[in-house]
Amino acid sequence: MASGWHVDEAQRTAALEAYELDLLRNSPALKQITDFAARLCDAPIALVSLVEETRQSFLSATGTDLTETPRSQSFCAHAMWNDGVMVVPDLTLDPRFARNPLLSDPGARFYAGAPLVSDDGIPLGALCVLDRVARPGGLTPLQHEGLVVLAANVLARLRDSRDGAAWRAAENDARRAALDSDTRFRTLADTMPQMVWSTLPDGYHDYYNARWYEFTGMPEGSTDGAEWNGMFHPDDQDRAWEIWRHSLTTGEPYQIEYRLRHVDGSYRWVLGRALPIRDANGQITRWFGTCTDIHEQKLALEQREIISQELSHRIKNIFSVIAGLIQFAARSHPGFAPVATDLRQRITALGRAHDFVRPHSPQSRPTAAQDSLHGLLDQLFAPYQSQVGDRARITVTGADLVVDDRAATPLALLFHELATNATKYGALSLAAGTVSLDISATDDDVTMVWRERGGPVLAGASEHVGFGTQLIEMSAVRQLGGTIERDWRLDGLTVTLHARRSAFSRADRA
Repeated sequence: MASGWHVDEAQRTAALEAYELDLLRNSPALKQITDFAARLCDAPIALVSLVEETRQSFLSATGTDLTETPRSQSFCAHAMWNDGVMVVPDLTLDPRFARNPLLSDPGARFYAGAPLVSDDGIPLGALCVLDRVARPGGLTPLQHEGLVVLAANVLARLRDSRDGAAWRAAENDARRAALDSDTRFRTLADTMPQMVWSTLPDGYHDYYNARWYEFTGMPEGSTDGAEWNGMFHPDDQDRAWEIWRHSLTTGEPYQIEYRLRHVDGSYRWVLGRALPIRDANGQITRWFGTCTDIHEQKLALEQREIISQELSHRIKNIFSVIAGLIQFAARSHPGFAPVATDLRQRITALGRAHDFVRPHSPQSRPTAAQDSLHGLLDQLFAPYQSQVGDRARITVTGADLVVDDRAATPLALLFHELATNATKYGALSLAAGTVSLDISATDDDVTMVWRERGGPVLAGASEHVGFGTQLIEMSAVRQLGGTIERDWRLDGLTVTLHARRSAFSRADRA
């Protein structure tokens, strides 16, 4: 008997549960051991058998499909209590086994088993070999020793399992959580209206949801790797590659609109987006992206753009018609001519501002960015410009702000009045006179300083408050929500406008 003879079944059950046998069952390492044991002992069957309360289960089996038997049929249930290898040359001659069903199937006649005993003396089972013919000579010394050595290797595997039980439990929990997360992700992804895809850190596409395959009609897996780019319209492929490579290199989010081939053979506009997933060290572990069908929205936007361009063009023509009507009226009423000229010039300035910010076709779009304050001012000052030496009479320096259509109207009225007054009475009324406009900005505020130099010597502040002055006040204060200050210096007028940055663009209001 082995030293574990005093161990009860409750202790054995607890010991066996500590090994997490399901993780060891059919493991390649144990299969190597049973394969080698069978060859070493020249036996058709080799088993790693653990004897439980009511059954013996085989963690590894060579030469048989059996995975377990009742404990009452177990030869290893006897071998595990031995001090050494238990050898039964002829099972039919041993009273303990003469009526064992295993003598019929699989026809066992010879048995040799090395006990598997834990470090704390608890019998667990045996590593055994079986033959279908009796062996009066039993095992050779080499086979006997080899079986003991292989049993020790089995115990080492069991010990690793037991000692790492807590770690494996955590890993198993993590694996189950990952599997559950993956299942949830795939379920969620397959129910989304968007096409969902994922890549490895190097950009290799290895996952698409069901919607992708429904949309493209491609066989599953056929667009893995770099094949995704072949699904795009030929005119979009190089652009898509360039933007994707930039994101992979920099880690910046990926966003692009391109035409994707539909299952019906047509190309539809989609919006492609992707974000990187990073580990605790900031390294990208995956990219997750979506493709959203925006074809109808794209067509509707193009139609709206065409309509907007047409309406805006007609508004521009209305400015021209009104200016023409004013000029025509002035011809019929000569006394109205000075007022008509001022009015027509103001309308022309508004039309110029409108034309700068209005929707344009690619052919009519201004060369300057349509949201540029400098670009708008260049358009407004163009009629007043001429050269003084090697520089323009009106120069604009400093910050260039984003402006939109709401700010364009008051800015056009404001600076048209200043430029017109400078031409009539100020610096621009003399050949050598100049005007500088300097723009400074913070995150919240904007200051614009208009300086006239080289004009007539000023006698002091003007007491006259005409329509032009009121127009300047209305533009600066009421529409831009700012303040305006005038400094009547001897060498020229200085006008300072203070306003909130948010008054210049909706984007800065957000």
